[in-house]
Amino acid sequence: MAIRKIVYEGDELLRKKSKPVKDFDDDLDELLDDMRETMHANDGMGLAAVQVGVLRRVVIVEANGMFVELINPEIVKVEGEDIDTEGCLSVPGFNDKVKRPYRVTVKAFDRYGYPFEITGEKYFARCVCHEVDHLDGVLYIDKSENKSKYKRKGK
Repeated sequence: MAIRKIVYEGDELLRKKSKPVKDFDDDLDELLDDMRETMHANDGMGLAAVQVGVLRRVVIVEANGMFVELINPEIVKVEGEDIDTEGCLSVPGFNDKVKRPYRVTVKAFDRYGYPFEITGEKYFARCVCHEVDHLDGVLYIDKSENKSKYKRKGK
């Protein structure tokens, strides 16, 4: 396992749409293990593969006492509404309120290629939505209440 370099806002890679995973192999296992180590080393609650420079539909989330790996995730149901503060490892030094669903159900595959479905609430739901957005090139600052106050580092 290794800690990978985080890709920061301003890098065009973060705005690209990630490609589906087709091969459930040792490379995927290594990516998932590295992502978990990278997330923990940076005190994150979730991480998308694109945030470590890999344009694949891979997400990990650790919230509400659960750790979940989501390969090719698809949000299939949303319920309720929740507004809370978010941050992002790819957008250091800025936090803002974002409206998200209170509960989400997501379909995905595990690292071995087996399909599953999971439903979670509050922070788990928020993290899943945040990370799945990354897979489509969307950052939380695009949806934040005060996005106009965000200033890219170096600007």
